[in-house]
Amino acid sequence: MEEKKRFRGRVVKTRALKAVAIAFGCVLVLAGAGAGWAYWHFEHNIRSVDIDSALGDDRPARPTPSAAPSASQDSEPVDKGVLNFLVLGSDSRTGAENKALGGGEDGGARSDTAMVVHLNAGRTEATVVSIPRDTLVERPSCPTESGGTTAVAYDVMFNSAYALGGPVCAVKTVEHLTGVRMDHYLEIDFAGFAKLVDALGGVDITTTEDIDDDLSHLRLEAGEHHLDGEQALAFARTRHGVGDGSDLGRIKLQQQLVKSLVGEVSADGLLTDPARLYRIADAATGSLVADTGLDSLTELSDLARSLRDLPGDAVRTVVMPVVPAPTDANRVVAREPEAAKLWESLR
Repeated sequence: MEEKKRFRGRVVKTRALKAVAIAFGCVLVLAGAGAGWAYWHFEHNIRSVDIDSALGDDRPARPTPSAAPSASQDSEPVDKGVLNFLVLGSDSRTGAENKALGGGEDGGARSDTAMVVHLNAGRTEATVVSIPRDTLVERPSCPTESGGTTAVAYDVMFNSAYALGGPVCAVKTVEHLTGVRMDHYLEIDFAGFAKLVDALGGVDITTTEDIDDDLSHLRLEAGEHHLDGEQALAFARTRHGVGDGSDLGRIKLQQQLVKSLVGEVSADGLLTDPARLYRIADAATGSLVADTGLDSLTELSDLARSLRDLPGDAVRTVVMPVVPAPTDANRVVAREPEAAKLWESLR
């Protein structure tokens, strides 16, 4: 039974990756059909950040290129080399929409969700590693927009890196923690996530216990529920009202939510409903921040197309091994040597 559950989880994750291909493929179809303005609009929705220029050469080495299976004759060749990228969900505090959804005061943000996604050469395997935001880390010196640098900090919350120096410092901290080069960066904020869920028509989730969280303002009885965008965001942020109240419990809720979102994106009828497709594409691109190597529809589509043949039994989802921090029982630190072995497997 447990093996069957793991298999279903791997299949769901594969569908999640392939759903990206469907979404961006649909955008390109719209553009090819003459909707040039829509293509221009989606392209300019995406915000970009130049990670490579900001960090320079003081970074982990890129993986040694290895031979990848050639593209099939009936498809355009796409790059299928090894890739690692950081995916963040941020509680941005910029703008009225984000503030109303729990982002706090204007002028700052934190990384609420962090995942390192590893794609092997040939796209025959993928690994998604969640990093608990409560992890205490050594935050390295990061470049600032003014041209200076921040001081090194020890035993600080992992999500403080984003709050201090945005995407650049988040990537720098992850690379310092893992020893793995991040080839790309993707980020979605509060308002964008809620809009995406609403554009999809909401999501269905099932809870095995009552949820009552004063911080996320979510109250659900055990059972099946259909959530709108704001409720889904609260579900993704809930931790104190369910389980042991830890960030690890919240990660489990987020994984369930992803499964439901994948089901909505993959549902029949999406391709035959241009209005709904437009709303989904607008929400997805309008909430996206990407590095300069992924900040166009063409680049995102190439990445998505490279994932379409990924086997269902070759995607694994794990949480970075952690133990309670010696200095604070409410925080965690990487459990060694297990964490180091995990990161080594991604290089």
